Amino acid sequence: MSVPNQDHPEARPPFVAASERRASPEDPPLAPGQRVGFAVIGLGRLSLDSILPALASCKLCKLAAVMTGDTEKGRRVAAQYGVLADAVYAYDEWDKLAHNADVQAVYIVTPNGMHHEQVIQAARIGKHVLCEKPLSNTSAEALEMVEACADAGVKLMVAYRLQYEPHNRDVAKMVRSGEFGKLKIIEAHNGQVQDDASQWRHEAKLAGGGSLPDIGLYCLNFARFVTGEEPVEVMAWVWSTPGDVRFTEIEENVAWQMRFPSGVVGRFSAAYDAHESRHARLHFQTATVKLDPAFSYKGIRLYVNHRSAAREDVEVSEERVSEEKNQFGAEMDHMAECVLTGRTPGTPGEEGLQDQRIMEAIYRSAAENRPIMLEPISGPDAFRDARLSDK
Repeated sequence: MSVPNQDHPEARPPFVAASERRASPEDPPLAPGQRVGFAVIGLGRLSLDSILPALASCKLCKLAAVMTGDTEKGRRVAAQYGVLADAVYAYDEWDKLAHNADVQAVYIVTPNGMHHEQVIQAARIGKHVLCEKPLSNTSAEALEMVEACADAGVKLMVAYRLQYEPHNRDVAKMVRSGEFGKLKIIEAHNGQVQDDASQWRHEAKLAGGGSLPDIGLYCLNFARFVTGEEPVEVMAWVWSTPGDVRFTEIEENVAWQMRFPSGVVGRFSAAYDAHESRHARLHFQTATVKLDPAFSYKGIRLYVNHRSAAREDVEVSEERVSEEKNQFGAEMDHMAECVLTGRTPGTPGEEGLQDQRIMEAIYRSAAENRPIMLEPISGPDAFRDARLSDK
């Protein structure tokens, strides 16, 4: 990473033996006045519990403003993080935010159905955009968002935090390098009990769907990221418990298969009323690789099963441990780096647009009870920065 005016400390030799694990070298933080100022749009659970605390530990960006539907709450939160009261904005105060020179980018963390309007508003006032997933409720909206940011000359990045997480990147390297031969099958599941029927995730207008765009999207994007390929065919099934008031507008469960150009086949599922489980399993020619949990905010673990090199009759099961990083901090610092250097984000708006198109194909397959063929996309990494999987 290279950012303007960043001084590097004097290089120091390692003080542990060559047999010991060494921490990766890290760049020092930028001075506060040089960091990219973010306005966090939306102060719900994700912002309060994860994003704002992560910003406090970022090296290239800082919290500069907040926008919320409850400005009194906004002022309390701003005070907690040392942000002045005049940098608290209501949802209809984009023109005021436009004049805040301390804000170069916004992080949109509102319900899915609000993303479309807010991304376009941010582009209109010339602020770079980091937007939570899914990018929008429809592919038509997502395309408008991508085009609006391109026309305004601002960057649009989708918050696929796991593409910035070390274990997920390690799996991508295994697939790309052929360490265990060719990948044959991917399996992934993301489930939880979504109990509160009054929450916005149960309203189709705000959520855009049920378990698929909320948690199933992790499985979908994971498969695309680690393979670097785009699926050419999907087959899906959607169902909900009859009479359950939680699922009158959105689906409870979804299961689908995807076929990739290389011959890799994926089996995926997401559930809104099943005990929490978030795992992925990859079957290679000479090994099985598992992430469990695979999609959590922290505590992701990577396991590899393969034949022992020393004994043919022994199967080795090993855990590969990488340094854990704050996923939200990593993605925000990446966005800040892109703002500072002009680099295209690793997960640009086009990455979110492609997921939206595939999710629509999944819903169509379930509705029509037949496979849906997708437009062939040449790769690898047609919609993302391929350097992500190399780090």
